Amino acid sequence: MSATQSTGQDSAAGGNDQRWLTDDTWRPGGWLVFAGTVLGLAGLMRFVDAIWAFRYSGALPDDLQDGLLSSNLTAYAWAWLMVGVILVIASFLLLVRSQIARWIGIAAAVVQGLSAMTWMPYYPVWSLVYVGMAVLVLYALLAHGGRQAA
Repeated sequence: MSATQSTGQDSAAGGNDQRWLTDDTWRPGGWLVFAGTVLGLAGLMRFVDAIWAFRYSGALPDDLQDGLLSSNLTAYAWAWLMVGVILVIASFLLLVRSQIARWIGIAAAVVQGLSAMTWMPYYPVWSLVYVGMAVLVLYALLAHGGRQAA
């Protein structure tokens, strides 16, 4: 048996060449789909936050003046709308496996976490959920988002 035939049999039997089992670009799912899904859901939640802030006409908390954008809910609404657009675009690009989307996704996850911090004094549990999602997305993109060495 020649070396060429032996290599062909080894890769067909799952011998030394198991790239198809470990390379993220060869299988759908896993951490990258998780990251894309979470970014998309976070973007949709930011859209809901923006709609709420645009439409809200009730009393504001007394200590909202100490917030990042003071007591102007319209400014918060525009900021959340922009963050939502960034998150949804990053989600779409990640789900279609664009390599540049990894870097956009990392930036979007940082924006997601930082935008959640603006409401930490008012809604600490909800803000921590947003920050936790951002940390998991960062882990997914940093640990599992790169191209594998061939």
